[in-house]
Amino acid sequence: MNKKISLAIDAFYNGQNCAQSIIKAYVNELKFDEQQALDMALGFGGGMGKMQKACGTVTGAYMLIGLRNAKAISDVDERKEKTPEMVRAFREKFCQRHQTDQCVHLLGCDIRTEAGQQTFKEKQLKDKVCSKCIESSINILDELFAE
Repeated sequence: MNKKISLAIDAFYNGQNCAQSIIKAYVNELKFDEQQALDMALGFGGGMGKMQKACGTVTGAYMLIGLRNAKAISDVDERKEKTPEMVRAFREKFCQRHQTDQCVHLLGCDIRTEAGQQTFKEKQLKDKVCSKCIESSINILDELFAE
């Protein structure tokens, strides 16, 4: 397993949310302040504030695309053009792999309710869905960053 994937999944199982786990995986590669970035990503877990909108692994990836491009592309106009292109490419690849980027549809339950939280646990969705989203998000980011 890719070192970044292992790091992210370990973070996810040890208190970080899905968005934070993606961010944590790229601290060394992109050289940014880890705590500040984790604080910034705190509200994006569970599909943005646990509203189950865009998956936290996706929003975490979008943040990393912006940060990576800020470091890699010096021309501001080019960066403003390339970053949305990469975000769209990321979303397309993620949706090809998972059919959606919406947390509620990925999980198939409402984690804001007690019944949904019970379903999440009983169906082991942390293992069966969330971990797979972490893995594919990192793989997609690595593909995009290599281009």
